[in-house]
Amino acid sequence: MILKNDAGFAAKTPSLTARGTRSASTSTSALRKLAGALMMGGLALAGLTLGAAQVHAADTLKVGISAEPYPPFTYTSASGEWTGFEVELANAICDAMQRECEITPTGWSGIIPSLKAGRIDMIMNSMTITKAREKVIDFSIPYYNSPGAYVASKDLDIEIPEGLDGKILGTQAATTHANFARKALRSTGVDVRLYDQQEQVNSDLLAGRVDVILADEIAMSALIKRDEASNFEIKATTPQHEAYGIGAGIGVRKEDGALKDALDGAIKQVYADGTCTALSNKYFDTDVCLG
Repeated sequence: MILKNDAGFAAKTPSLTARGTRSASTSTSALRKLAGALMMGGLALAGLTLGAAQVHAADTLKVGISAEPYPPFTYTSASGEWTGFEVELANAICDAMQRECEITPTGWSGIIPSLKAGRIDMIMNSMTITKAREKVIDFSIPYYNSPGAYVASKDLDIEIPEGLDGKILGTQAATTHANFARKALRSTGVDVRLYDQQEQVNSDLLAGRVDVILADEIAMSALIKRDEASNFEIKATTPQHEAYGIGAGIGVRKEDGALKDALDGAIKQVYADGTCTALSNKYFDTDVCLG
């Protein structure tokens, strides 16, 4: 918001008589004082207004999540509101910091640029802490960790990774799973297909357009509980690998050290008071929190 404060002043041309000159000088001096007072008052008002706007902005944190649903972490409820494990946990973390939160959906492929450009203040969307990402943004301490999981039809008898040769594997682009597939599976002979959204991956699996999909184990555990996915199962999970980093953290700009410190403290608080565990059990029937 741009604040403008304009003031205009006008005076009659003074008389050239001696008295008129003195009177004009006095009048001009008074006008100058009045103009200065008004200008200072205007600047002070503008400063107060701008300061209030800055305080208001500081009171609200824009929490970036993917605009594409990623249940049970982030998704829209029947009422159209965003909910899920990470949405509820984000609100709890903001409460612990005594800060207001605004959930701000952003396209996954542009979520880091949006953070760096200031359109969001933090990323809380199962973003794994990796060395590559740490070159451009900072992270809070990790708040949960989960390996990748391979899902396929129960009828498919397959050993992973050996049996991937000749199979079509789907995974979401710009994720640690895609990085893992590129680094660890290229020698298996598998045909890796990348998708913009996880639900597109899931849909192609259910429709038989891919043989196997690779995604977060927690999300895949939720997928196979759906009625339409009752004939599918988790075949294997991924081993420890550099592509998966050290767990999911909250991404912040490198210059926002104070916010990072506040987030670290708040994460520890929701660990200690049992909030994270309660939400994990609510959505996953298990505790994935790292505290």
